Amino acid sequence: MSDKQQAVNIVLWAKQGCYYCQEIKDYLKEENLSYELIDVTENDQFRDILNAKYGVSYVPVVEIGQKNSKQYQGIIDLGLEHVVNGLKAAGIGVKQYD
Repeated sequence: MSDKQQAVNIVLWAKQGCYYCQEIKDYLKEENLSYELIDVTENDQFRDILNAKYGVSYVPVVEIGQKNSKQYQGIIDLGLEHVVNGLKAAGIGVKQYD
């Protein structure tokens, strides 16, 4: 785990074959950020959870939370730039996405 992420948890809700999901996985790996993956591919009940939490049933959804808090920010907008902005808002120093 890198120093820049020690204070946060990242959860990625994704499915197999999803371009946007893979883009986020690649970015997090490039930035050396660990994350928990929740694969919704064959788990429709996970989509029900997303719908209850955020009013969406699509992926990717990224949740970022401070380890000392049970509160998470959900990023539901498509596009890596939204994830980068959410990470920066959480105090994680990451490079800007081009």
